[in-house]
Formats: sequence, structure tokens, C-alpha cells
Amino acid sequence: MHPPEQRRPQPWPIRLMHWANVPLLAILAASGLQILAAYPRMGPRGHAYALYPFQGAVPPSWLRLGDWLAGARAWHFAFGWFLALNGVVYVLYLAFSGEWRRRLFLPHRDARDAVATLAYYLRIRPAPAQVGLYNGLQRLAYTSALVLGALSVLSGLALHKPVQLRWLTSLFGGYDPARAVHLLLLALLAFFTVGHVVLVALHPRTLGEMVTGGRKPHV
Repeated sequence: MHPPEQRRPQPWPIRLMHWANVPLLAILAASGLQILAAYPRMGPRGHAYALYPFQGAVPPSWLRLGDWLAGARAWHFAFGWFLALNGVVYVLYLAFSGEWRRRLFLPHRDARDAVATLAYYLRIRPAPAQVGLYNGLQRLAYTSALVLGALSVLSGLALHKPVQLRWLTSLFGGYDPARAVHLLLLALLAFFTVGHVVLVALHPRTLGEMVTGGRKPHV
């Protein structure tokens, strides 16, 4: 296996797992909103949840999948396992291929560049020189998405098996807080998706590379 710096910008396993996430996340988001519609309250036994401003609001039908609670749960938990498997394979690939060096956020290497890049996007300062496949802000965004995905799976398991995995549910503060966390993670992933699209628009070359793999560097 070639060292990361001698590979194409986007090796085929990365591209395969990246595009697999698109339908998986869409199905999980839509079925999750259908589950929420069955009981659109965050507090225990219907009591108000102070930090949730949409108490009782039902997501629009065009955003939901599953038609009813049992159908939505079937979609959600079936495809949740595929998302978890995709994530595990992705992490293992990063670890054993060495790709983590190019893609994960390392504070000692990327923190200053992330701040400088954000300042450039805000038109505060000139663009910093990019070193490597991604700039520091991109690495921070993609690493954050990986963490959000892992927390989504864990909080989903806490909701799926609150008795068998009571230790996990208790880590989230109980069933109702775990439900609120799970919904918050969905919102954060949606926010990441918007930011991801914006970054791709600012760096259109990355879209082509995620389709073709890009050109192999000359060594």
C-alpha cells in the first residue's frame, strides 16, 4: 500500500463510504423525524423541556419516512446498523492506511490554520497557504462530523435498548435526555451538511476528486 502522500486525493474506499453516507443519513433523518412525530415532546411524561423550543410541533410530512411509528422504527434501526458499520470500516481504514494523517484534525498542526482559514472566509485576512490535502478548518469539520456520527449511534443505542444498555442510557442522563441529545445531534449533522456544501462550493475541485479520485501526485 502506498504512503498517503503518494496516493490519489480520494482513494476508492473513501469515495465509496462517503457516497454511501448520503442515502443512509437521508433515510435515518427522515425516519427519525417520523419517530419524533409520534411523540413531539422532549420532557418526561409530556412536561416541558426547558431547552427545547418546539414542544409539540410536528415535523412536516414531506420530511418524514415510515408513515407511522412502527414503520419509521423499522427503517431507522435497520439502516442505523448500516451507518454504524460504514463508520467502523471508515475508522479502521483511516487507522490502517495512514489516511488519518491527511484527514483528521490535529490541534498542534491544524488549530492555527483553522483560525486563519475561518478569518479568510470571513474576509478578515488573506488566504493562508494550504499544506496537504485539506486545510485546518476542513479537517476540523470532517473530524467533528465523525464524532457527531459516533455519538448519534451511541445515543441511538441508548434509546433502542434502554433496559439492556441502561449503563449507556445513564451516561446520557436517562432516556429523555438521550432523546434530546439524539435530536440535537441530528440538527448538528444537518448544520454540518450545509457547511460541507458551502466548503465544496468554495473548493469545487474536491467534488470532482470525490467522484474520480483525482490525479495521483507526481513523485
